Amino acid sequence: MHKGFILLNCDLGAEEYIVDELKQMDDVTNAYLTFGAYDVIAEIQTENQDGFEKAIATIRKLSRVVSTMTLNVIVPE
Repeated sequence: MHKGFILLNCDLGAEEYIVDELKQMDDVTNAYLTFGAYDVIAEIQTENQDGFEKAIATIRKLSRVVSTMTLNVIVPE
């Protein structure tokens, strides 16, 4: 299991649209509006690193997303 977070900046006024789009994605377990340096944070969980990278690529292609920062979670075994 691979888990991580993606922090997103989006066009002004697109925050709720982005959260709604994220919540419809299978690999996104949670998505939240935030205040501060980023507009939205999404939690992603996939079976492997390849799936994680594909989910990130899909999110980055969403219309009205301006920039992202990805945080991979390290899960001790």
